Amino acid sequence: MNKGLAVALLVIGVILLVFGVNAYHSASSDVSRFFTGAPSDKALWLLLGGVAIGIVGFLGLLRK
Repeated sequence: MNKGLAVALLVIGVILLVFGVNAYHSASSDVSRFFTGAPSDKALWLLLGGVAIGIVGFLGLLRK
């Protein structure tokens, strides 16, 4: 994996995390937490995807 791709994946991971945090604190997620005790599926997928892609990008930067 080249460094440019790793940096791009890391940036995309951070962007997905930001969108996930915003979705987690949205009104629809509050309603979902009220009735089910869990945030909305969209918020969870954005957070998990951001973490996974961010880790792949970070590990790509660490490789020589």
